[in-house]
Amino acid sequence: MAFNSTTLPAPVHRTTTSTFDGEKPILVPTLTLADLGFEGRDVQEMLRAAEEADCADHALTIKEAIKKYKVAVFWAMFLSTSLIMEGYDVVMIGSFYGQSQFIAKFGKIGSDGVKAISGTAWGTFQTLSTAYACEVVPTCLRPFVTGYVCICWGAGIVLSSGVVRAVINIQGDLGWKLPFMIQWIWPIPLFIGAYFAPESPWNAVRRNNFVQAKKSLARLRNVDGTTERDLDNALAYMVHTTRLEEAETAGAGYMECFKGTNLRRTEINCVVWAAQILCGNAILGYAVVFLEKAGFGEKAAFNLNLITNCQYIVGGILCWFLMTRLGRATLYMGGMALMNVCLIATGILGFFNSNKASVAIGVLLIVQTLINMTTIGPVCYPIVAETPSGRLRAKTIVIGRIVYNITGIFSNSVTPRMISTTGGLPETKDRTFGEIDLLFENRVPARKFKYTAVDRRGSHALDEKKDSVEYTEHA
Repeated sequence: MAFNSTTLPAPVHRTTTSTFDGEKPILVPTLTLADLGFEGRDVQEMLRAAEEADCADHALTIKEAIKKYKVAVFWAMFLSTSLIMEGYDVVMIGSFYGQSQFIAKFGKIGSDGVKAISGTAWGTFQTLSTAYACEVVPTCLRPFVTGYVCICWGAGIVLSSGVVRAVINIQGDLGWKLPFMIQWIWPIPLFIGAYFAPESPWNAVRRNNFVQAKKSLARLRNVDGTTERDLDNALAYMVHTTRLEEAETAGAGYMECFKGTNLRRTEINCVVWAAQILCGNAILGYAVVFLEKAGFGEKAAFNLNLITNCQYIVGGILCWFLMTRLGRATLYMGGMALMNVCLIATGILGFFNSNKASVAIGVLLIVQTLINMTTIGPVCYPIVAETPSGRLRAKTIVIGRIVYNITGIFSNSVTPRMISTTGGLPETKDRTFGEIDLLFENRVPARKFKYTAVDRRGSHALDEKKDSVEYTEHA
């Protein structure tokens, strides 16, 4: 069976009705075969071939799928390595805020404009790699290749942590310049690989380029176990699915993502992306600074940060096995609950000024990272790749990434101030304007405003707590 653009119709509108078989709802498409624009035998043949391809896809075991689609798995994993650059940059930039060489050159930085600018490139990597990985492999391998996207992100974080730790004893500007130089080893091999990578057959079908779609299907499958009939059936399934989606979202642009059933899909995508930051994950990017504020020395903070970031890879691998048994939603919501417990416990430990409390905070940070990368982190990618309709998949993921980056800009502006010793809301009760001025000029931490006495005659601030008085700084 051959397909060409002359036999395929323009998209038409489709509606659905629902009936119930007992308590289980059934969605019944009202689109008829004639609506598809085919005639007689061609229509029946296409639908039969599409059904055969769908059954074959569901019948595949993981072992069989890896053997048959090993080329597709390779390309999905190769292009996902672009996320290593994002993970590398995220931790590298955040770690510089606790690196003595960087601070000596630029001072302490309160905002994070660099991350806001880098977000554009990061969003491109996330959007394209996730959509591509989802489309080139069969259903049973989808959670593995999309979860691998998150493992690549974690690999970049581990690499960055190791590099930043390795240069900690290098004096001068080379201590912060070297990590920047190393990140340039990625673009050239990725550019070459992307040039030779096969096009997504789904994307080719959406562009009505069925010759290229069939060539891509042939390249992505094992030659020995693939017949011409298999390729025709797979192509028929893609054409049929795409035409149904086009019938529902004819002429779809970005606005279509907010209409009808696509609105729900877009909402899920946006919330899942934003929750990756709002769950408390943002503080992990500032782990070095956070640990130093918790009482760790510079070297100890970088060492613990390296151990913590190794959990990104360990958690991603564990998630592969959990996702096939527990599903997406259970893992994601369970991870959110456990992350909440860890954050509350860390906050409580912050009230205790002892070595034991500092060690406990470090352990909790490791546990929190492992939970995040076993649940919320990697599970996000299959969800955002699977929930959009095929025709709007890239657009929906783009919208989700925009929400993610906007949330990240807000978080990256708030988090450095949140963990800063001078941040927070000061207590100004019973303070004169002169006293308040002196407290701010002497950079008294917000939590000490209530206990710091101010000697207006000597023009200096005194720290008075637990019946002790000592000079802290002269105004």
